[in-house]
Amino acid sequence: MGLTVPVHDPSTSHLWPALAGAVAGFLSAVPVGPINLTILNEGARRGFGWGLLIGLGATLMEAIYCVAAFAGFAQLFTAPLIKGVMEFVSFVFMIYLGQKFLRARAVPARSHSEEVIEHRLHPHTAFWTGFVRCLGNPGVFFFWITVGATLMAHDWMAPTWPSKLSCAAGATAGIFLWFLLLSWGVSLGRGRLSEHKLVQMERVSGVLLLVFGLALGVRLVLPLLRSG
Repeated sequence: MGLTVPVHDPSTSHLWPALAGAVAGFLSAVPVGPINLTILNEGARRGFGWGLLIGLGATLMEAIYCVAAFAGFAQLFTAPLIKGVMEFVSFVFMIYLGQKFLRARAVPARSHSEEVIEHRLHPHTAFWTGFVRCLGNPGVFFFWITVGATLMAHDWMAPTWPSKLSCAAGATAGIFLWFLLLSWGVSLGRGRLSEHKLVQMERVSGVLLLVFGLALGVRLVLPLLRSG
């Protein structure tokens, strides 16, 4: 059996996109980046509430990126050829992300765009800091474009607004759940949760993405074997 879920079924049209979005959102938030490092450093100094507000601001900005990315996929997957191509692209994308996260060795440096935007907007509150630091990372937007294409190519999200919004809501919940757990862990550990441990968590997410990517690869190969 394949991995396709019948999102067109009215009984599952909102549930499966939300679940798929939640998983994608949670895994996307785990890799070490500016938000996780900010929560790690500020949460250890100022406590759970401060770290959580940083995560809440970042979650809101990422939700905006997510909805904006999904907005352009209304009619893209009506052609079987495009859908087939995106199934292959999604397989390559998951394998690429998985091995990238698995091979993580250190905390990445901040990009120039992040520094420029933060310098111009001067965030002074925890919420605004999280929002601005996510805003300064346009890679988040392109990530959600690819995720949206992947979900629709495999019928886990329908090209309709109710389905897209359900998926975006799930993604938002998954992202915030990670920031909630991270803020709680940082405040509880008070310095024991280090950048090294965040890198280790990133590697775990890489393994999960590789497993998922291989499952997509099996789904692509099985029809060819059956037809042969």
